[in-house]
Order: sequence, then structure tokens, then C-alpha cells
Amino acid sequence: MGRIILQYKPWLLCLSAIVFLGCFSLSRASNIDSTLQVAANGTKQQRLSAYKSLSAHYVNRDFNRTIKYGKEGIAIAASSGDSVAMGELHHIIGDAEYFRGNYDSASARFFTALRIFEDKKAQRQKALVLNSIAKLYRKTRELDEAGMYYDKAMSIFEGLNDSAGMEMIWNESGVVYEYRGQYAEAIRRYSKALRLAELTGNKLGVGYALNNISGSYLLQGRYKEAEAHLLKALQIRKDMDDSFSLAINYSDLGAVYDTMAQYNIAEAYFDTSNAIARSLKYPQLLAHNYEMISGIAKKQGEFERAYDLYLRADAINDSLYNVERLGQVEDLNAKYQTEKKEQQILLQQVEIGRRNFMIAGVTILLFMGVLLGYSYYRRYKLRQEKILQEEILHQQQLATQAVLEAEEKERERIAQDLHDGVGQMMSAVKINLSTFNNRLQFQAAEDRVKFEGVIELVDESCKEVRAISHNMMPNALLKAGLATAVREFVNRIDESVLEVNLYTEGLQERMHSDTETILYRVIQECVNNVIKHAAATRLDISIIRDADGISVTIEDNGRGFETTNAGVFEGIGLKNIYTRISYLKGHIDFDSKPGKGTVITIGIPYK
Repeated sequence: MGRIILQYKPWLLCLSAIVFLGCFSLSRASNIDSTLQVAANGTKQQRLSAYKSLSAHYVNRDFNRTIKYGKEGIAIAASSGDSVAMGELHHIIGDAEYFRGNYDSASARFFTALRIFEDKKAQRQKALVLNSIAKLYRKTRELDEAGMYYDKAMSIFEGLNDSAGMEMIWNESGVVYEYRGQYAEAIRRYSKALRLAELTGNKLGVGYALNNISGSYLLQGRYKEAEAHLLKALQIRKDMDDSFSLAINYSDLGAVYDTMAQYNIAEAYFDTSNAIARSLKYPQLLAHNYEMISGIAKKQGEFERAYDLYLRADAINDSLYNVERLGQVEDLNAKYQTEKKEQQILLQQVEIGRRNFMIAGVTILLFMGVLLGYSYYRRYKLRQEKILQEEILHQQQLATQAVLEAEEKERERIAQDLHDGVGQMMSAVKINLSTFNNRLQFQAAEDRVKFEGVIELVDESCKEVRAISHNMMPNALLKAGLATAVREFVNRIDESVLEVNLYTEGLQERMHSDTETILYRVIQECVNNVIKHAAATRLDISIIRDADGISVTIEDNGRGFETTNAGVFEGIGLKNIYTRISYLKGHIDFDSKPGKGTVITIGIPYK
């Protein structure tokens, strides 16, 4: 049974490997200028070292510069035969491609670096690139592969007694267990990373570990603990004046307060994050923050503002798409210019060939321009269709909610009328008849027996009215919750007719009243169908609530039916069941064959 799992992951997790490229990073503008001078005028070895420093410095600041300086460094490393430096630059470029979302390009760079490091037996560099490959598999949710590469990296760092490397793997590998919902193991790994960072005085590593632990607490609904860890990380990043990490830290705090429904505080943190993101020219974070603020506005009923913020985030995402496409065109153009220069000597005396080549190049560029225009048009059209479809689904959701609420209110009204009106009158009739029974003198014993039979009939009617009133709006559901209400309902079923076994788990905390009411009605309808149609002697009901959501299983040993017969599902009762489960974004499946009984499975995702 598939269920939705809500996942949250702080942005800083993707950056931990950059700590280990810090030996190439630059801190001041003057250092950058001097390094650029060395890259332009130094010896070959000095230029190679400068390009390594520049590419690592810009890896989380300017992806295009990282790739540019990395490629220039690779060219020098190739001419000087420095394979290890070439592998390090491939690794850095791969990280930049990863941050841009070009996972195929990142993968190619990482595996190129890995082959070089294995050939040269560069163990520490090999461990670092294994971590990046694991991170890539983790991003695409291939968690078993990710775990395998993390284990390989950890084995190397342990052999080297490299505490910084082990700290990084403890941090990174914890995310795999977090995605699997194994939060205790994830926190254990993050805590190991935290202790190592504290022992070695690595403030940046302490900040990452605190962020990771906060993410796990948030996923478990432990908001105060998540908040406390993020605030500790924030203070560290302020002390270090780490603008990039501060921007992401503020965004993570906004997400925590959003989850805690403290919307004003959450929006203030997102705004602070955006201010830094703009100065850093980090559009992905800007788009993420706008989407989160749009969600806050929607929760507060500010639908026009929410829509404007959504469009702003969408525009940034579109611009990122266009920048990527433009980069591809520029890359093709650079290749064309290189080929043109290489062929210029051969084509000096062949004017016709040169003209044909130019015409072909212009034709290709025009064709690519047409393709890009068509691609943009398709994206725009699909985006508009998506917005329209979302609005239609929203209206359908509101309509369904209104119908269900009206139905429950009518049930409540009828139940109240039966209990307070008809029930009270029937009770009064019974009391009056009982009084007359003691006062009347019957001429024959047979008359007294008949009169007492009338009193018993009135008594049974009173019980029936109370039972109907209770079924329509059970007090147990309102006061004690779903588990108690269902148990009271099945306990009223005659065991000689149908043996009912009920198992519940994880229902100690109350759910949303809509969810409890809808599930109770669905279970009630299913049990009534078993009693009316299945001719069963045994019925097993299981209701389980866990981190993923709510699962309900109803199994009987009755006569069963053919599920391929569409007419079976045309009844009003089953249609109501499907409507209610759809309202909760869940699903329902029937498994039955004639003579084999019926199994009904219901899955409701966590909201």
C-alpha cells in the first residue's frame, strides 16, 4: 500500500563536501585579484594552483566561474601531466554542476575524477569524490547505492585516521537514514559528526551537524528542539560571518516557524534569507523562499498575494532554465569557433567551402533558436494548464468538503431530534403505561399479558431510537476518538451472528475531526455491507497510524464477489466511500473472489 511520506531537508546538507575543498578558497577581494594575476602571468605550476584556488572559491558563489576556471586549470594539468590536479578540478566542476541541477554532467565529472584517483592511489581525494557520488545517488533517492559509496568513503577516512573526513561522512550518511524515516540512526550519525567537530574546533562542521540534527527533529514534529539547534547554528555562522550559510540558516528557521504556524516570524526569516541571497546572486534559494512565503500567504487566506509570490518564484525558475539553455548555446558556439580556427589554415584557399560552412553554422543557430522558442512556448502553455488544473482540483475539493460537512451536520441534527424529541416522548409513554399497569384492574389474565407486551414493545422502540441516534452521531467519536467509537460500534454486533476482531495501533493522539469522522463513516458502511451482503461469520478490522499515515484493513470470510463486475461498485454506499477517501487524498482497494471472502485496504497519507 503506497503512502506519501513528507520529507524536509535543510539546504546546507548539500554543502558539507565544500569544507574539504577549503584549502583552495580565498577570503578577500585582494587575494582574488592577486590569484588572478598569478593565473595570468605565473609559471605553469603557479597558474595551475591559482586555477584550483579560484574554481574552489567560486563553487558555492558563481557556478559559471567555477566551471570556467576549472576547465582552464584542467588544460594546464593535462599539458603538465599532473593527473591528481586534473582529478581535483573535475571534482570541483562536478560539484558546481550538481548545484546547478545538471546531475548527468556532475556524474560524468565525478566518475572521471574517481578513475584518476584510483589509478594514482590518491586515497583522500578518492574518499572525497566517493562522498560526492553518494550525495548524487542520495539526491536521486537511490539510497542503497548512496549508502554503499558512503561506506567506501568512511573506510578510507578511517584508514587515514582523518577525523575531518569521518565527520563529513557521519553528517552526509545520516541523510540516507533520514530519508528512510530512521530518525534515531540519523541523529546518532549527526551527533557523532557534532562531537568530532567540537573536538577538532571545526566551527563550520559544528554548524552543519546542528542543522542536520534540527532537520531530523523537524521531521518528527519536535519543533522546539529543531528551533534550538538552528539558533545555535545561526550564532556560529554569525560569528564566522559566513553569508552563504547564514542565508540558508535563515531559510531553515523560516521553515521551522512555518511548521509551528508562527507565520509572521517565519516570513521575517525568509525575507532575511532573501536579502542575503540577492546579494550572493543565489536564485535557487530566492525561488525556494518565495514558494514558502506563498504557502504562508495561502494559509492566512491572502490568496492574491500567494499567487503573486508563486508567479515570482516560477519566473526565477524559468530564468534558471533559460540560463541553462543559453549556456548550452554558448558552449556549442565556443566549440564552433574553436573548430573554425583549427580549420582556417586549411580553408584559406577554399572560399566556397568557407561560405558553405558559414551558411551551415548560421542555419544551425537559426534552427536552435526556433527550437528554443518552441520549447519556451511549450513550457508556458504547460504552466498555464497546470495552474488551471490546480484551480479546478481546488474547487472540487471545496465542493466535496461542503457536501461532507452538510451531511454530518444533518446527521447530527437528526440524531439530536431522535434523542431529545422522539426518544424522550417514547420514554414518557413507557413510564405512563407502566403506571397504568399498576392501577388498572384486568378482567382476564390474558389482557394483562397483552398490555405488558405493549409496554415491552415500547421499551424496545426506545432502545432502537437510542441505537439509531448513537449510530448517526456517536458520543464516543466526539469525546474519545476513532478507536473508542469503532470499538463501541462493533461491540453492539451480536457475536452469535458475526465475530468481530478489532486491532488498533498509534491512535492515542487525536486526529483532525474531519479525518476521524470520515474514517468512522467508511468503516461503519463497510461493516454494514458485510452484515447485509457477505454472509460472513468472522470479521477482522485493523486500524494503524504511523509516521507515513493511516492504514485500515477490513477482512471477512464471507461469500466474496467478482471485482471485475463494474455493477458491484455502482451502489450509493460504495460511491460515498470512494468520495470520502478521495477527499482525504487517500486510496481504497478491494481484493475479493467468489467464495474467498473480501479484503478492503484503505490508505490515508499524513497531512
